[in-house]
Amino acid sequence: MNRDSRLPILPTVSRAFLEDWLAGLRTYCPPQQLAGFLDQIGLTDTVQPHARVTHDQIVRLYQLVAVETGDEMTGLWSRTIRTGALKHLCASMRGASSLSAALFRFSSFWNLLLDDYAVVLETEEEALRLMLVPRGPQEAQRFGHMLLLKLAHGIASWLTGRELPLRDVSFVFDRPDFAEDYPILFPTPVRFGQPQSSIIFSGLAGSLPVSRSDSEMQDFLLRAPRDWIFTSSREHALPLRVRELLLLSDRLDYHLGDAALALNLTPRTLIRRLDADSTSFQGIKDGLRRDIAIRDLSHGNKSIEAISQDIGFASAANFHRAFKRWTSVTPGAYRRRNAGR
Repeated sequence: MNRDSRLPILPTVSRAFLEDWLAGLRTYCPPQQLAGFLDQIGLTDTVQPHARVTHDQIVRLYQLVAVETGDEMTGLWSRTIRTGALKHLCASMRGASSLSAALFRFSSFWNLLLDDYAVVLETEEEALRLMLVPRGPQEAQRFGHMLLLKLAHGIASWLTGRELPLRDVSFVFDRPDFAEDYPILFPTPVRFGQPQSSIIFSGLAGSLPVSRSDSEMQDFLLRAPRDWIFTSSREHALPLRVRELLLLSDRLDYHLGDAALALNLTPRTLIRRLDADSTSFQGIKDGLRRDIAIRDLSHGNKSIEAISQDIGFASAANFHRAFKRWTSVTPGAYRRRNAGR
């Protein structure tokens, strides 16, 4: 697959993943306002079963909602998290002596603001565990739980200047239909239906120093939430490791056996482990081709025929059929809706 190295090829997420967020926004934003937000990022409020959403669209939607509503957690909690709260959080954590101390400040900060949950930090020799403990009987807001735990991981990774591996990410709610989107965000397998929603760092990470300048903090906040939602780990779950191998290979004939050899697995074991993650080698390969096409249709003037050839289709007609199967729209319709966004 021929790829333009100037633009990243990021995994998209399913529209179902975004719907989890939109369900909360519909109770928080007037319909006309939410429709305006979606129009600005190239989406409609009509759900298309196989539609995909890019990182840029999620980042832009967050920025629009946070600014227009004045809530930096976009209505996901019972109390408004007012503009400037995340700046104060980063400033507080930046002044800590170590990551362990910074995570203690993270939990203390949210315990001052949240009525719904207590954020509890458990520090042990081998693990640092942040968990959400309900203050009373209530139903977990899935996107809110995900966003708060991802914020902890994203800020911690930024403070230490490295993508921090995780030992575990667990959620109290049942496994959703779009569970395959979660490993894109968290560099570890994700569990569902657990006693609490929690995130576990290695205990060794607790002693890491934190060091960021005021100007670095301003840049981090200006890009928010890109740098704390979409961190760039090489420690992700197996499907994304296979995707990375495909990206690095730059070969149309890269086969499952090649990936198995690179991962020190037998082909049978790789098939079994990918199946356990509800995916397959061909599914990952098609997902990468889809995301390259989405990127190239959204940026630049490369023709649809050239895009189809770059990702290995024998004809533009075959590409049209595959793209519509992947996203529910044709390449031309996708380009008209999203080009330049």
